[in-house]
Formats: sequence, structure tokens, C-alpha cells
Amino acid sequence: MNARTLLADAARRLADAGIESPRVDAELLLAAVLGVTRTALLTLGELPAAQAARYAALLDERAARVPLQHLTGTAPFRHLELSVGPGVFVPRPETELVAGWVLSRIAGLAAPTVVDLGAGSGAIALAVANEHPGARVVAVERDAAAIEWTRHNAATRAAAGDTPVEVLAGDMTDRALLTGLDGLVDVVVSNPPYVPDGARLPREVTEHDPPLALWGGPDGLDVVRGLLGTAARLLRPGGWLGIEHADQQGSALPALLRAHGGWTDVADHRDLADRPRYTTAQLGGHHAAR
Repeated sequence: MNARTLLADAARRLADAGIESPRVDAELLLAAVLGVTRTALLTLGELPAAQAARYAALLDERAARVPLQHLTGTAPFRHLELSVGPGVFVPRPETELVAGWVLSRIAGLAAPTVVDLGAGSGAIALAVANEHPGARVVAVERDAAAIEWTRHNAATRAAAGDTPVEVLAGDMTDRALLTGLDGLVDVVVSNPPYVPDGARLPREVTEHDPPLALWGGPDGLDVVRGLLGTAARLLRPGGWLGIEHADQQGSALPALLRAHGGWTDVADHRDLADRPRYTTAQLGGHHAAR
């Protein structure tokens, strides 16, 4: 079948299935089948029968709301392509802003230490190591399935020449976590489970993202309450904390930090769609020279 006709039919089918970006998804799936870029699709002619069959099978899965990234096997994040699949949270574009904020906080430090709590695929941690080679980055993940993806992506990036990221199995609320770094960390960052119990989510999320990466209790902030103590213990005086959150938590999370005590310069930040997306704060005390 002619590739152009095939793409048009695929986009219509995905649109009928309720996919938000049917043409883009159709093109990315075909590019993945052929092992080419989306741009290269413009010059395609006839598609061999075996590849057309593989494409049809992937369209069936995408129409059934299997995440696009699970079907292609990768998710873009800043300058990286990360491996993802069943068992790990698929990194979202808005989280790139959180990684960018971390990099802005450590830009003037030659050898900063960054801890990513609840690292999942390793997106934030690996982006920081990629863009600030002098940083020591520690990625902490609790979920046994997810941490295999963290380790895989960390090994891939290290093999590509990035500064290796330390991957640690652990709970971000554990008082014994990383005690050897108490008072030594420049930035603690987290994209924690923050979805309030009972929230309605797309099928791609509820059926495929791991529950440990999603649900955060009645108001979505139960895990955040636990990680605040860990962050305050790990950070040096003047160190920074950044936490991603749900749209409706743009006031609640800053209020939680202020009530917790010890934090200054508490601020909330919006994403590119002008939605509340992450909260930052500085640990009180004088900046320690390093």
C-alpha cells in the first residue's frame, strides 16, 4: 500500500478512537516500524507487506490506548531518548521544565550534588548528568519494576559518554535514605506520585502507568509530606528543592512547604500551557561555600 494513503487511513482510525494527536501518532508509529525519522516519511512510496502488517498491529494497540511510547519503546526528554515500557512512568514534556530549573540552580557550581527522588525512567537525573557533566547525580526509585528501567537508561547514557548516575533502590520517605549525604546536597528534585485518590485519568495512564508513580492519597500530597523531611535532611543550608505537582495543587503545595517550616523563597511555577506545575523552595540557613 502507498505510504501516504496508509498514513491518512491510520490518522482517521486513531482520531475515531479518540487519540488526541492522531496524525502525529500515526507518523511516529510508522517511523518506528521503518526505523526512520518522521521527515523521511515524506519520500516513502510503497510499503512492503510485512512492515504494513506490523504497522497495522501497532495501530490496533494504540487505538486500544496502549501508550505511544510503549509501542515505540522510547520517550524523548530534553536532549535524550529514554527507553520506556510496561512498569515505568512515561516522562511528560512538562517535566522537562523541572529538569531545566534544576540545571539553572547548579549552573554556577563546578561539582554540585543532585538527588532525584522517585526517578522512574531516570529522566530528570539523566538530563542533569547529560547537561552538567560535573554534577554528581543520585537517582532513587522504590518500585522494583521501574528501577530496572532506571538502571537500563543510566547504563545506556553512561555508555554514550555521560557522567554516570548513581541508581539506588529506596523509599523517598525513608529516614535512613542516603544518610551519608546529609547536609551535602545542592538540589533535591522529585516528580512524586501526586494524583489525588479517585481522580479521573486517561486510559493510557490508569491502565499502563505504575500505581506507585500515580496515587498520592486523598489530596495527592501524602508522599510529598514524607519527602519534605528527607529533602530537609539531605540539603545543605541554602540548597534547593523542586517538586512537580498536579494542576490543582499550585496553592496547596506551596502552603504545605510554608507550614512545614525551614523553607524560604517558596514559589510555584507554571508550565508552557500556563498550568501550575512545580513548586520550588530554598532550605533556610546561610549558603555554605563548596
